[in-house]
Amino acid sequence: MTRQTGFLRRHGRSFLLGSASLLMASASLPALAASGENGKAHARHRAAKAAHHASAAAAAQPAAAARPAARAATRAVRPAARVRAEAETVEVSGARFHSRGAETAVTRATMDQFVAGTSPLQVLALTTPGVSFGSDDALGLDTVASTLYIRGFNQTQIGATLDGIPMGGQGFHNWNGLGVDQMEIQENLAGMTVSQGAGALDTPSAQTLGGAITYTSADPLDKTGGRVSQSFGSYDAFRTFARVDSGVLNATGTKFYASYARTAQDLWKGFGDQQEHQANFKLVQPLGDKGKITAIFDYSNFIQYNYLGLTKNMWEKMGRDTTYLKPNYALSKEWAANAQAGTVPTNLQGVLTPDEIGDYAYDGTQTQRNYLSAIKADYQFFPNVLSKTAAYAHVSSGDYSGTNPFLISPTSQVPMALETGHVDVRRIGFTQSFDITVNKNDIKTGIWYENDTFNYAMRMYEDGVDAAHNSKSDFKASQATTWWADSFNTNTFQYYLQDTYHIIPGMTVTAGFRSLLQTTHGGTSVDNTSSLSDWGVYYSHPASGSMTAANAFLPHFNFDYHFLDHHEVYFDIAENMRAYDYGTQSGSGNPWGGLGNSGNPAQTVFNANKNSLKPERTWNYVVGYRYDSRMFSASVDYYHTDYYNRLAAITAGSTSNMYSSIENVGRESMNGADVMGAIRPVRGLEISNSFSWNDAVYQDAHVPYNGSTISIKGKHQVFYPKFMYKANLSYTWRQATFNFNATYSSARPMTYMNDVKIPAYWTSNLSAAYNFGRIGFANNLKTTFGITNLFNKNYIGGVYGAASMSGDDNPVLYVAAPREFFGTVSAEF
Repeated sequence: MTRQTGFLRRHGRSFLLGSASLLMASASLPALAASGENGKAHARHRAAKAAHHASAAAAAQPAAAARPAARAATRAVRPAARVRAEAETVEVSGARFHSRGAETAVTRATMDQFVAGTSPLQVLALTTPGVSFGSDDALGLDTVASTLYIRGFNQTQIGATLDGIPMGGQGFHNWNGLGVDQMEIQENLAGMTVSQGAGALDTPSAQTLGGAITYTSADPLDKTGGRVSQSFGSYDAFRTFARVDSGVLNATGTKFYASYARTAQDLWKGFGDQQEHQANFKLVQPLGDKGKITAIFDYSNFIQYNYLGLTKNMWEKMGRDTTYLKPNYALSKEWAANAQAGTVPTNLQGVLTPDEIGDYAYDGTQTQRNYLSAIKADYQFFPNVLSKTAAYAHVSSGDYSGTNPFLISPTSQVPMALETGHVDVRRIGFTQSFDITVNKNDIKTGIWYENDTFNYAMRMYEDGVDAAHNSKSDFKASQATTWWADSFNTNTFQYYLQDTYHIIPGMTVTAGFRSLLQTTHGGTSVDNTSSLSDWGVYYSHPASGSMTAANAFLPHFNFDYHFLDHHEVYFDIAENMRAYDYGTQSGSGNPWGGLGNSGNPAQTVFNANKNSLKPERTWNYVVGYRYDSRMFSASVDYYHTDYYNRLAAITAGSTSNMYSSIENVGRESMNGADVMGAIRPVRGLEISNSFSWNDAVYQDAHVPYNGSTISIKGKHQVFYPKFMYKANLSYTWRQATFNFNATYSSARPMTYMNDVKIPAYWTSNLSAAYNFGRIGFANNLKTTFGITNLFNKNYIGGVYGAASMSGDDNPVLYVAAPREFFGTVSAEF
């Protein structure tokens, strides 16, 4: 593959443009990037060495000549340029999870058992069967490496809402939403509920294939007060949280809170730091005894240097501390020259491949800014009719930067340049629902509409002879050269209707359906590739047009029976559809991204795909049993999923004219089971254990690949473990609390052929806290001490990027943070 784009495909730092080589998948590095397989918006850096040194015409020569470049084509890179409520004490009780049916709830008390500021997704994974989460930082806040799976579905395939507000897809560089870490300060969450079945019908989401997460923020307190906390930790970690509650201000009950959090920590390897700024404001205005109006404003600004994505060989041979080359600028230029020449430095011959030399770069950074405003109204029109209305607006912007060692800075002639993707997202929408009670029937119905505008401009900034361009600021238009730009506009409409019938006390049956329609218009609006040869650019993939995903009837059935006080049985059946992804022309796994080659234009491939593609669809089945009493809780459930119309980026065409396309690569079937048990032998002590099994296998024996077909039938789904085991011990004694958890994840396939795997691992965390009560003017003065990765295990946490068909070729692995220590002091006033 060409080293030029290999870089990107690997760092994920900068949005790499699909390269000419994307067209041809090399046998050693096939590119089957399933949309939804990685949980990140992927970008493909696929330029080939040939594309770097030769013309577009040369790139279109017969397969024999193009084959060396083909390897690059299949590489995936990331879009590099890519509550506080009342004072709570930790309670250990049988109701800690408040589960019902195929849902599990994680309470505020549970979240308080972890280091302050820990991502809710990380808490979810450490406490809930069937959930897997990995990252490269201790708190799980690095948006690039964060990887969430729930029973085989990643965060781009799971519905998510906060207080009923749609959050869109949850992947990195989100073009149609934002993640919970950028939406709500962790201390302001009252709890979260996970539907591990098919997701509720009333979840406003066009991404849901299986499951949904519902986050609930705490309301302002009735009493005037505040809360502050200060944390310190390893690698100069520093976190400040402050919140002020107004209390009830007048006779109508008006109240609000305002809060701010700042988290900062040096990278545990390499140069740089990561900083997150967040602010939340929430106002509640009661409407007598009829309802309330809620106003919400959330802000976040994440400024992060990134960790380098690695191949398995890079991790094993170069060690867990290997990362970007900054601040060694001279070495970066030297390795960039090697990458473009396809050679390996003498001291690394036999250790790294030429492609892996191209995986290294000077640095990679990102800045993400989000502003979310919403007005909600809950009103009881009649004793049996409740109306819920929400209107929201979300603005997001960002700079996704990465040094590209396959470009050339024209003035300095340095064999690399800074690539920065400048993103602008604007979402506006509303939801309207009615809850109606008629005799034994609870009827719910509602609509959701959203308009989303996504603009992305890829620009290049020259690196100097002695210093690189600043990768976190100074992005002046006068200094930039636009490579290409994309623009999309999406309209989404959803309607749902369901009826829950109470057969006898404790027994309900629910039936309903939802209708979903989403149309996206757009694609490449600017492409200057042909006039930028002095930058060493390579073939890009401009394509434009519209795609529509529609289904008028997506049914959902549920049965739930609570009997004999402590027992519950349930089943859940639903059909879901996922609308088409859309992203930049350098992406993969979506109808607009990384298509064609220099001889078979992307637009031609898009037009052909438009007439043949169908949206991804699933049927989900869950059946389970739960027992819950004061001293013992247990649950077991079995689930099955049939996955249809799986879309993937592949190399299609004959051996003499291979090109990149996105096609239906068949079905996937998934069977799994979760078992959990918790005992509470004495007051304050809970010991829980859970085991998860998931057998998600592909069913297609004729996947188009490398000018022919290949069978992946029976191969396990990439990036998700087949087995997981979790143990948790919590103990509360008077004002002291203690928590220990341990998690085992089995090996995860890295490739569709399952010939390379991410090793299994154990990881553990420990925390302890003591509440001193009232001291002076401070209430609930509390100290907390926590240790993450207690035994300092060297393992792979997050995974970002597309999987190869076979071989250890894609740098998609992110090493988990080593053992770190944290201490927090908090108080209420």
